[in-house]
Parts: sequence; structure tokens; C-alpha cells
Amino acid sequence: MKVALNARLLAAFDIAFGGAPDLVIRAPGRVNLIGEHTDYNDGFVMPAALSVETRIAVRARRDGVIRIAAADYGGALDEFELKEPIMRSPSIPWTNYIRGVVVEMRRSGFEIAGADFAIAGDIPQGAGLSSSAALEVAAAFAIATLAGVPPDRTELAQIAQRAENDFVGCKCGVMDQLVSARGEEGAALLIDCRSLDCAPIRAREGVAILIVHSGVTRGLVDGAYNERRAQCEAAARTLGVRALR
Repeated sequence: MKVALNARLLAAFDIAFGGAPDLVIRAPGRVNLIGEHTDYNDGFVMPAALSVETRIAVRARRDGVIRIAAADYGGALDEFELKEPIMRSPSIPWTNYIRGVVVEMRRSGFEIAGADFAIAGDIPQGAGLSSSAALEVAAAFAIATLAGVPPDRTELAQIAQRAENDFVGCKCGVMDQLVSARGEEGAALLIDCRSLDCAPIRAREGVAILIVHSGVTRGLVDGAYNERRAQCEAAARTLGVRALR
């Protein structure tokens, strides 16, 4: 299955840009085992990274242009220049996750002179398995690698979270991005969302996680998620505490 995913990614890259990428970055989706709406309240969560993932093929450019091809949207293309203000695209919503990461990576001191990106994945979109976080984390790792900076997984997860919070507009906590960046095979990840300390929790031999798709599409930006976070922050202010930890 992953062979087919990689072949689809490389084919999309070649069709859009010609030739081969410099590198391919992968980041997994996640399922949460315990701790709902507790990450943005500085609490504890225990998600697990999954075998489904997003992959980004990337090749450096030197002309200040970012080009993006989305294999999962029929090879749809987006392009913008780094010398111009990077704005949200209302007509191509999938590109906002990459645009936001580019903005936040540059604000954090990562230099990028341009790049060609192709994206492909097998994470069901809108199913609550964090396809957006995987895309953001993969993009952040790709940019860090192009910049020649050894990636700090926690820092890149925080940058990816800020991209979703401040550019895309979903005020999510850090859980999705952090487990995508730091998850380990065969283990859940116990996260303290205040200190960002992480501890892998190994599954017993023979135990498997079964994920069942309810058929309900999940859209955080358009749903009540931001409202719930605002309510929690208002309650914390009323109680005189930093967060509802």
C-alpha cells in the first residue's frame, strides 16, 4: 500500500514539476485514546500515531517561488511568491495548511528560498484522524530539512500548531501536531500539554487499536471547536486560573 502511495506521490511531482524531488517526508495521522478538549486546557492526552500518513515530495528552488501540487485533488496546483504577503486562499483551502506553515517557519527563523511540493496521503479526510496536522508537520520537517537545520520535533509541532491556529483559523491544542511529530511505532504517547513532556506507552503483546469510521465528517474550523475553546478560556479567567488543567 505504501509503495503505491509513494508511486502516486512521485508521479504527481513529475507531472507537475518534471523530474524527481530532493527528498520525501512523511508524517502520520493519529487517533486519540483518552483526553478530549484537554490539550488546549494544558491537560493530559494519550493519542497514538497511525500507519496512515501524509507524504510530501519536495525540491528546493532559488527564485522565491513556492509551488504545490496535490495528488489527492487530481494534481491541483497552487503557487505563491515569498516576496509578497502570504494570504489565505478561500478558493483552494487545502493550500492554506502549507501557506500557514511557510509563514510560521519564516517567523521562527527558518530560511527558505523557494520550493516545489507535491502532496499525497492515505489519511481519510474529515474523519478525525488529523490529516491536517500530518500535512503541517510534514511541511515543517521539509522546510527545516531544506534550510539545513536539524529538526527539533517539539518545536516543529508547535510551529505547525501556530499555523493551524493563526493562519488556517482552527484554535486547536498541540496534541495532533505533537503526536504526529513525536509518535513512536507500537506505542501511544502520553503528553503533558503544559510542559510538552512526552512518554511512550507501549501496548501489550497482541493488543490492537480498532478504528471505526462513523461516517460523520468532522470540520473543526466550521464547527463549534473554536467556540468550545473560547468557553473554556472564559471559565478559566472567571476561576482565576491559567487553564482548566
